[in-house]
Amino acid sequence: MTFRTLLATCAALVLSVPAMAEVVQQAPDGFTTRDSVVVKGTPFDVWQTLIAPAGWWNKAHTWSGNPENLYISAQANGCFCELLPPPEGAPETIRRGSAQHMTVVQADPGRVLRMRGGLGPLQSEPAEGVLTIALAPAEGGTRIVWEYVVGGAMRYEVPVIAKAVDGVMSEQLRGLAKALGAVEVQGKTEGENENEKENTSEVVEGPAGKSEAKPSPMAKPAPPAEGKDAKSPKPKVEDAFEDLAGEE
Repeated sequence: MTFRTLLATCAALVLSVPAMAEVVQQAPDGFTTRDSVVVKGTPFDVWQTLIAPAGWWNKAHTWSGNPENLYISAQANGCFCELLPPPEGAPETIRRGSAQHMTVVQADPGRVLRMRGGLGPLQSEPAEGVLTIALAPAEGGTRIVWEYVVGGAMRYEVPVIAKAVDGVMSEQLRGLAKALGAVEVQGKTEGENENEKENTSEVVEGPAGKSEAKPSPMAKPAPPAEGKDAKSPKPKVEDAFEDLAGEE
């Protein structure tokens, strides 16, 4: 089992599906990553695929190495969980283990799935994460806005873990987009418009069909501390995930 992800693989996959990926906010104790893509199908078509992660979640980011062990109970307080295979040599009567990836806090079919929890290496940290996956009709299909907000104490350096988590979140969104079919936009890569970067969270999510107020623009990442080389090598994804990396 492994959560190891290589930057080279992520970079190659970015070219295969039009999507926007960015760490849009960063602070000493947290960060926000946001991705967006337009896929084929209605919001309800997308919803049905979204809540069946076995069909699109990358097996490299599971504890069992098999995405078919994943499931989402798409109700409030439901579980985004994973069944684990029986340990080698365990008696047949022993119950299978399991792992909780996240807990559902809002499930509005065809509109928004919001879950709370620390994914991957963040599971072992006090930091909390909230993943919001918002759906809205768009030209040619449905726009998916995928936002993960993380805050709290963690033993990782924020610039390293933020880039790592952003890469993994983008990878999962690409898997979902591949399963549904991404919408090609002529003349540019879908999601590159600067205004879209500021407005990707304006999808309606409020109760009783009412829109929530648009969030204010995210603050830009803080500049590097004095004395640090601004051109230092970019952090590698495996630096943040190596504590979970198993034997090849």
